[in-house]
Amino acid sequence: MRAVFLGSPEFAVPSLRALLEHPEIDVPLVVTQPDRPAGRGRSLTPPAVKVAATELGIPVYQPETLRPVESAEAILEIAPDVLIVVAYGELLRKHVLQLTPHGCLNVHPSLLPAYRGASPIPAAILNGDPTTGVSIMRLVWKLDAGPILAQQQLDVIDGDTSGTLSKRLAQLAAGMLPEVALAWTRGEIPEREQDDNVVTHTREWTTDDARIDWARSAVQVARLVRASNPWPVAWTTFNNERFRVLGATAVDAASSEDSGHVRLLAKLVMVTTGGGTLQLDTVQPAGKRAMPAIDWWRGLRLEHASFG
Repeated sequence: MRAVFLGSPEFAVPSLRALLEHPEIDVPLVVTQPDRPAGRGRSLTPPAVKVAATELGIPVYQPETLRPVESAEAILEIAPDVLIVVAYGELLRKHVLQLTPHGCLNVHPSLLPAYRGASPIPAAILNGDPTTGVSIMRLVWKLDAGPILAQQQLDVIDGDTSGTLSKRLAQLAAGMLPEVALAWTRGEIPEREQDDNVVTHTREWTTDDARIDWARSAVQVARLVRASNPWPVAWTTFNNERFRVLGATAVDAASSEDSGHVRLLAKLVMVTTGGGTLQLDTVQPAGKRAMPAIDWWRGLRLEHASFG
């Protein structure tokens, strides 16, 4: 099987490696997003897939977009049997989906039709789902709406962040993808249409979505903290400056104080919420490094405080 791989972030790297390691699969070209400014210095940084492909000696194509028909000529010249997409970063147009005899396969980190869209992993954590999973589908020109070829389920572990859950889902996808793709090109897998009556959607997160509302319950806030780690990171305000919360736990501790009130209880930093109490574990005050919450609190030398 001759496949062109389209992917960009770290999530896609295990799938690329799995395809390259399979003796019956040839990947002559990798398509990924252009290098983008990143970090405090805003220096041009290559996508994780480009780094991996370069290390493995695979040619890389980085178009600004695949929307113009002529942008797909580099793919057409390869004459692949199938395109395989894992978090490429662009909704592909019809002319790309029709480039190959077997169409375009896509890996999506949810059990479709649940959580179509840009943020399925944070959504599973934010909603307290006990399980999530990976779907491999044939792409159509409608976001994540194509027929499903294969799915596998994965438990969401207590304490999972979007970062840790993403790594496990990436490995699950890598374990599925080569054999599913081969079977698809051989005509050995039937398609299963998605049930449009039970579709749920997600959208791309912004930093505003990660702002903590202390009127919500401690369980909900703890889920937001985990769902927004490593990005965009949950935050509130303290002394009119942004205060990031990287780790927190909902606990059974009653309080009569207003929501957002911070106090020390049994050498733990606790915040009153609209339902229960949140224990702060790891925080990052404005202009400082991440630190244990107790270290931040001791540096304040206060008996109580409040978040915005």
